[in-house]
Amino acid sequence: MNVRDICGVLDALAPRALAAKWDNVGLLVGDGKATVQKMLLCIDLTGEVLAEAIRTKAQMVMAYHPVIFKGISRVTAEDAPVVYAAARRGIAVYSPHTAMDAAEGGTNDVLAEMLGLLDCRPLEPAFAESRCKIVVFLPPDDLLGVAKAVFAAGAGIIGDYHECSFFGHGIGTFHGGDQSHPALGRAGRQEAVEEVRLEMVAPWGRSAAVCQAIRNAHSYEEPAIDVYRLTDMPGRIGMGRVGRLARPVKLSTLLGRIKKGLGLNRVRVAGDPDGRKDRLIGTVAVAAGSAGTMWSSAANAGASLYLTGEMRHHDALAATEAGLSVVCVGHSHSERIALERLTERLAEKAPGLKTVLAKSDRDPFEIV
Repeated sequence: MNVRDICGVLDALAPRALAAKWDNVGLLVGDGKATVQKMLLCIDLTGEVLAEAIRTKAQMVMAYHPVIFKGISRVTAEDAPVVYAAARRGIAVYSPHTAMDAAEGGTNDVLAEMLGLLDCRPLEPAFAESRCKIVVFLPPDDLLGVAKAVFAAGAGIIGDYHECSFFGHGIGTFHGGDQSHPALGRAGRQEAVEEVRLEMVAPWGRSAAVCQAIRNAHSYEEPAIDVYRLTDMPGRIGMGRVGRLARPVKLSTLLGRIKKGLGLNRVRVAGDPDGRKDRLIGTVAVAAGSAGTMWSSAANAGASLYLTGEMRHHDALAATEAGLSVVCVGHSHSERIALERLTERLAEKAPGLKTVLAKSDRDPFEIV
């Protein structure tokens, strides 16, 4: 496989269109044509993790957090040492970040599953514009050739279904100018000919390639092509998750489940954990990373407990005043659980790729 192939797999698992507007996701370092046999997975691409990638001969790193986040004006060993070293060594770097948070089966779904939540839905649903509908009008004899071309260019995929399209018959009209060369009819007069309307969905990023494939396979001098950007209505995609437990449990029991699921000895709890330890929790909201400001969405969704990575002081006060118990497990601890699941999914989608979890990747904070 090459870098571009792996980027396509990662983009299918966590479409970049789902990322927050302030985020920087996708391939950040590397050559799309470079061959990849091994990929290292981590939360943060530090110098230590990059050294591990070099030592273990990984040609690519999937770093959850972007190694290039804010704009950088220089890629030097002094100003951007990790980016410089990765590029110099020919190691590609891909980041999914908030796209993975929002995606179905992504980080927040893994957190919800760890807690045993049922009937989950996003706390803040996403409205993505990652797809388009492409419509073309063509003579009946062109139908099969054009359809084959657009499917090869990446159109016509809906979930696990491929080569999806719709076509219908109608009459098209045109009046060719003196310099035109119509495939049907004659120039210089009004014509009405039988045509087929062919339409299919396509990833927005493939729309230009699909349109070019149509032009290459179409017999018309000037094919009529319409491209409509689609808005994907929210379903199971978006930031955070909220769901119910199979049966209500005590706060103390749920805290034990969180520690065990994330491999932690301690977590930070706001909302009088001693006074509320026997409180029964039935509805729980989760949001990985620095999602403290989403506590109000959790409260509005009817949650009694909100699990996140980190939360600001005044947000914690407001959340507990609203009746929430808040659990902060540490920024990267809330995300790390998703990496192991991602290795399993990559084994299915890219069986020729060896994926390894970085041993040197760790949260920058320790409780002492």
